[in-house]
Amino acid sequence: FVPSPGFVESSPYVEKIKVFEQYFTSQIDLYDKDEIERKGSILVDYKDLLSNKLISHTLPDLAKYLKKMPEKILDCLGVAIHQVGFVLCIYINMVYNYEPLTPLKSLRANLYGKFVAIRGTVVRVSNIKPLCSKLAFVCNSCGDAQSVSLPDGKYTIPTKCLQTECRGRSFTPNRSSPLTLTVDWQTIKVQELMSGDQRESGRIPRTIECELTQDLVDSCVPGDMVTITGVIKVSNEEGNGRNKKDKCMFLLYIQANSVSNSKGQKSKAVSDSEGQGPSVEFSIKDLYAIQEIQAQEDLFRLIVNSLCPAIYGHLLVKAGLALTLFGGCQKYVDDKNRIPIRGDPHILIVGDPGLGKSQMLQAVCNVAPRGVYVCGNTTTTSGLTVSLSRDSGSGDYALEAGALVLGDQGICCIDEFDKMGSQHQALLEAMEQQSISLAKAGIVCTLPARTSIIAAANPVGGHYNKAKTVSENLKMGSALLSRFDLVFILLDTPNEDHDHLLSEHVMAMRAGKNGAVSSAAVTRYSTQESSISILEVFSEKPLADTLKVVPGEAFDPIPHQLLRKYVGYARHYVHPTLSAEAAQVLQDFYLELRKQNQTADSTPITTRQLESLIRLTEARARVDLREKATQSDAEDVVEIMKHSLADTYSDEFGRLDFNRSQLGSGMSNRSKVKKFVTALNRLAERTNKSMFEFQELRQLAKDLQIQVVDFEGFIGALNEQGYLLKKGHRTYQLQTI
Repeated sequence: FVPSPGFVESSPYVEKIKVFEQYFTSQIDLYDKDEIERKGSILVDYKDLLSNKLISHTLPDLAKYLKKMPEKILDCLGVAIHQVGFVLCIYINMVYNYEPLTPLKSLRANLYGKFVAIRGTVVRVSNIKPLCSKLAFVCNSCGDAQSVSLPDGKYTIPTKCLQTECRGRSFTPNRSSPLTLTVDWQTIKVQELMSGDQRESGRIPRTIECELTQDLVDSCVPGDMVTITGVIKVSNEEGNGRNKKDKCMFLLYIQANSVSNSKGQKSKAVSDSEGQGPSVEFSIKDLYAIQEIQAQEDLFRLIVNSLCPAIYGHLLVKAGLALTLFGGCQKYVDDKNRIPIRGDPHILIVGDPGLGKSQMLQAVCNVAPRGVYVCGNTTTTSGLTVSLSRDSGSGDYALEAGALVLGDQGICCIDEFDKMGSQHQALLEAMEQQSISLAKAGIVCTLPARTSIIAAANPVGGHYNKAKTVSENLKMGSALLSRFDLVFILLDTPNEDHDHLLSEHVMAMRAGKNGAVSSAAVTRYSTQESSISILEVFSEKPLADTLKVVPGEAFDPIPHQLLRKYVGYARHYVHPTLSAEAAQVLQDFYLELRKQNQTADSTPITTRQLESLIRLTEARARVDLREKATQSDAEDVVEIMKHSLADTYSDEFGRLDFNRSQLGSGMSNRSKVKKFVTALNRLAERTNKSMFEFQELRQLAKDLQIQVVDFEGFIGALNEQGYLLKKGHRTYQLQTI
């Protein structure tokens, strides 16, 4: 630990070693000796070390010494551990709980050689390689062996033989000697957390390389949130061209001393007793604030209206977004015999331009303890999932995390969802299995992506056509759409009362008045809900009215920073289960839906809808920090689901047609399709031909009195569904013969 020439009895470090020895002797019962000797490392709690009476009395400046001379202090700790009785060939003293955390933007040249702690997201992990820290050299003259320390892995040859008689100057390295020490070595790249006070617009997030050695390797995967303590070091940059000759350029990196993984996955430094650590830290002040929020009346109404107060109305959409923020509970995570069931809901918002979809997404991303916001038209598949990059120095492949992996255990908001090309297919696995598999360049691996996806899309053609289904409006596959728990459709329909209130709200917001944050929202489905049995409302007062803020009422929204803490607390500590009454409400609603939609074709209501109801009901209980989901929670969720179903399945006349599912044919009236195809089959059998000109098809529709607004679109839909096959210019072949 201490270089032999520099060690004298009167050294100032001797006193420190003796104090540390007394500290470890008093704490020896807290350590598992066998575990320490097996690992070769010992954990030292920084806060506990400083608060110890003996150390605070004899070494009051320990914090200053550790920051300025970390390697010397860590060596003293190592000697003290050795003195206490742990006989090991090597020690790593992991100092964790170090304060204060240093932001990545403050890591400059003046911190070289200092001890720091940083927090960030792992975006890249290299392969594990062996690194020689001590190498044995054999003298070619007398055969004597000596061990030479290689600081920072730099190859160093001894200058002379240790034997006094020998004058040998040539040495041969002996890698198999017991004096040679080789350790595991790995580099990771850590990116700063873009949240709260660290968020800076218009700047690429800063990153820093960290070196992990010995049992710290393999302690994190891309997407993990980690706290790393270590010493700032510099390495020579291998520049090209004139940079190499003219400049002495250095790169900062951190030689890690401990890695604390907030997810608790393979955490080498701090094993979290609760499985996974909270992504947000709570002070006493925060906990009092959370307690005060929970004590509010109509808490759900308060949270829904605080989410995005700048956007007027759309209360049920905001309620769905709020439930997504809190999320359900993932089942069977630790059971190796079962496949885990996801607890994260997904939401799709489709609507005409200018209705505030993007603002709602950004508000959700801002409130989420871990939120990633991406725009679909500028996102690539690898940027969304995971990419393989080649290290310039070693040529090895390394994984770099994309948006879904970085949003693990958080929210990923995707705007302009309809403008993504082939990237939709990359989302299928991430949305249901909550993982991302990669098979590229000889590397096969799976990364976790336990994230809720909130997507916003504009319909094709700019305006939502109610005669078409969601699938046709977005030109998107049914496999992807069926994975969304809630699909909301925002239509810009003229309404005198609504327009008057909306214009008042916008004027008040621009004038800077916070009082007129929200007022009565006009619900579009009030007329049709009364006529349909399945959409009857349980309570006398609909949920949209309950969530409303009455005009003139003094309303004080929760600040986003505090709401983020509340959401983080609920997600980490509250794990609700369904009560019998809530389960009964959900089951009755699901069975009623199935009963209404029994047709010869496959029904659009599947088990996924039932799982969605359960997830959202758990999230509704989490909002109030309750461990049991009650009947009223289930009724709220059923009403939000009804609103979503009414949006998705109603045709241009406002009627509910469940045959128009995302999986169905998508025609506003399926009988027209059946009637036309049946007549075409008869005509083909009668005339003994299967090829038809477009004009013949139009004449047939005219004879059958089939009224279609866009006949070309009608034939195009038949072509897409496989009834007809386009064989040339305006020529089609019948496929059903």
